[in-house]
Order: sequence, then structure tokens, then C-alpha cells
Amino acid sequence: MSIIEAQAPLHEAHRDNHTHRDVNGGWLRPAVFGAMDGLVSNLALMTGVAGGAVSTQTVVITGLAGLAAGAFSMAAGEYTSVASQRELVQAELDVERRQLRKHPIDEMEELAALYVSRGVEPALAREVAMQLSKDPEQALEIHAREELGIDPDDLPSPMVAAVSSFGSFALGALLPLLPYLLGATALWPAVLLALVGLFACGALVARVTARGWLFSGMRQLVLGGAAAAVTYGLGVLLGAAL
Repeated sequence: MSIIEAQAPLHEAHRDNHTHRDVNGGWLRPAVFGAMDGLVSNLALMTGVAGGAVSTQTVVITGLAGLAAGAFSMAAGEYTSVASQRELVQAELDVERRQLRKHPIDEMEELAALYVSRGVEPALAREVAMQLSKDPEQALEIHAREELGIDPDDLPSPMVAAVSSFGSFALGALLPLLPYLLGATALWPAVLLALVGLFACGALVARVTARGWLFSGMRQLVLGGAAAAVTYGLGVLLGAAL
């Protein structure tokens, strides 16, 4: 049996097993962290107000106001941030496009030098750069990837970022409100449901990290619970002082 035939099964096994986590998080990361942000912030807000010995109606109104304000703030912030980032990228792409049009030879040599710095032989690097530079759009894409680290065809959408942030934050912020909306008059059902949600969000985060789901879930539960406890204590102190 030849060496190639003997190694073929190894290559196939490597290809089948050689997978990686989504290091960018895809849709899961912003959705989970947005929901977690809404959950922690609204839980802390509601427990802080409840600690001041106010009426159930006041706690519910506070929670609804926190949900609306936080969701709109998140959406506006994400839209502005992503839009600004996209505009900056477009401006840099315009600079690169002008350079390719005015100085095509210099840009080709620059690309060849980059490949040489990565270990490609100079003659081969120049030939590759020459081939890639024949198509202006392809050349722009290659330079954008190599010099700017971006994909011109895969820029983030400000609207998608805003809508997803609004929805995920609102969903998280709604969780501690649910018991009250369903007729509860005490704080503990809202806290219990929120803590379960915190653990679930933390466990989901494990899908985009190297940590186990139990560790991630417990970590988020402890951090969110601590935030709620601190704000409750502040509410009790302020309620007694005022």
C-alpha cells in the first residue's frame, strides 16, 4: 500500500473532526449578552425599588419603564456604533480603491511584499499578486482582507444590530416582570425566575467559550444575584432614610 493510500483515511478523519467554535459568536453571542444585560439591569432596578417598601404597582411601572428605556437605549447605541463602524470601513475602502486606481503597480508590489513576509518565495509572491490584481474588485477585496482585516462583502448592518439588541434586551428585561404581570404581589417569584434565567443565559454563553456550561451558568447567576442584592440593600437604606 502506498504512503498516500495509507494516509488518506487519516486526512478524512482529520477533516471530519477538525472543527472549531464560532469565535465571533455569530448571532448567539449578541443575543445572549443582550438578554443577559436586560435581565440583570431590570432585576437590579426592580429589587432596588422594591427594597424601598413601595407598592407592587410602583415596582411594575418601574420594571416596564426600565424595559422600555433600556431596550431603546441599547438599540440606539448599537445602531450608532455599527453605523459609525461601517462608515469608517467604507471610507477606508474608498482610500484603498483610489490607491489601486492611481498606483496599481505599487499596490501590487505591496501585496507581493506581504506574501513574502509570510514565507512565500519572492518570484511566486509576485506572480500571485499579479494574478490577483488583474480584477480591480478582487484586488480591493484582497487588500481589504490583508491590510484592514475586513470583508467588504460582509459588513455588519446597523438596522439588524439595533433590532436584535432591542429584542434581546426586552426579552431579558421582561423575565423578572412576568410574575408581577401574572398576578404575583411579592418580590421573591420575580427574583427566582430571574435567577433561573441568569443561569440559563450563562449556560448558553458556554457555547461560544471554552468553559463548561455549569461554570458559566453559576458565574452569571452569582454576578446577577449579587447585583440584585446590592441594589435591594441600597433600596432598603434609602427607603428608611427618606
